[in-house]
Amino acid sequence: MMKKRLLITGSTFPRYKGDTEPRFILDLARYLNEYAEVTVLVPAAPGAADRELLDGVSVIRYHYFPIHSLETLCYPGAIVPRIREKKVRALLVPWLFIALYRNLRKMRDDYDIVQANWLIPQGIVQSFIKKPYIVTGHGGDVTSLNKGLLKKLKKKCLKNAYGVTAVSEPLMQVLNKIYENSNQAVIPMGCDTKIFGREFRKENYFNQNGRKVILFVGRLAEKKGVCYAIEAMRYVDNAMLVIAGDGPLRNELTAQAEGLCRETGKEIVFIGAKTHEELKEIYASADIFVMPSVTAKDGDKEGFGLVMLEAFASGLPIVASRSGGIVDLVKDGVNGYLVPEKDSKGLADRINLVFKDDCIYNSMQAEAYRTAKQYDYSIIAKKYAEFMGLIA
Repeated sequence: MMKKRLLITGSTFPRYKGDTEPRFILDLARYLNEYAEVTVLVPAAPGAADRELLDGVSVIRYHYFPIHSLETLCYPGAIVPRIREKKVRALLVPWLFIALYRNLRKMRDDYDIVQANWLIPQGIVQSFIKKPYIVTGHGGDVTSLNKGLLKKLKKKCLKNAYGVTAVSEPLMQVLNKIYENSNQAVIPMGCDTKIFGREFRKENYFNQNGRKVILFVGRLAEKKGVCYAIEAMRYVDNAMLVIAGDGPLRNELTAQAEGLCRETGKEIVFIGAKTHEELKEIYASADIFVMPSVTAKDGDKEGFGLVMLEAFASGLPIVASRSGGIVDLVKDGVNGYLVPEKDSKGLADRINLVFKDDCIYNSMQAEAYRTAKQYDYSIIAKKYAEFMGLIA
């Protein structure tokens, strides 16, 4: 039987092999290749190939501005943070919408169904093309920008969709307040558990010299709440904090960390954005993972938090805030601990508890492995394939 032709659209994607940009769309596409002929359509970026085969996935990058060197709306990071960083980039938004629409119209006979990742812009633009599609909500595209024209366009997108998925239950609840599609499912992104594991651990990787290592991985942006992890170090015993990632708050957070370290003698290290290959050793060489996410001023909150799955697969218990989709993964007292948003002292207390009690640590570590296995991409891709009707 001929495989169906699936087009996956998105706006966060590796620009080249070994890029530090999030690769969850690429990983999902790799595993969906088993069930369909998959093509990924994403925005172009300076230095990225217009067409390539990336990890076995056919990738097309569409240009959206006449001067290609100025196509800086989507990378690195995401569209909204890129605009906040430099407001003039907002002028590129109409160009992106128009270019995506033109490419979808031109390609519509080349595929059978579309998975549009993020309501804005992919889902909204797709709703103007007569072709079966599912739309997947990931986070800020669902929880923010829910007023006026954009809310009406989101409603049109959800109403016209063949199906709607969200990566967490809290996100689906928000979507249903905009429009409740009768065909819906909560299906998270996943983790390639073959890539991560405790076997990649390197002793004294961070020159911690007997201290425990607390690890954060993610964008240095408001909703990640990194400032609360830094403040928590004031109350944590015999440990260092390692922060992997980059983003608009890098300078502000570095200044905060330097001030706290001078005052307390603690050590906080920023190591920048890292590739998957680098992260497998970084995760495995740490002792606990911290995810202090908060609800941002514009309502944006954590959609799912794929880094938590990677941490679980590496055998790390997690101490996190009870925010957004985090509660779908971290079970309080089982594979980690949950504390209220913005509670630095609570984060520290739970971190100290895990470090001081070997029974708790070993039990949570075992549960962390089990949690990650449930979200392996071989399982998650099959769920998406079944939802999209790719499996007969």
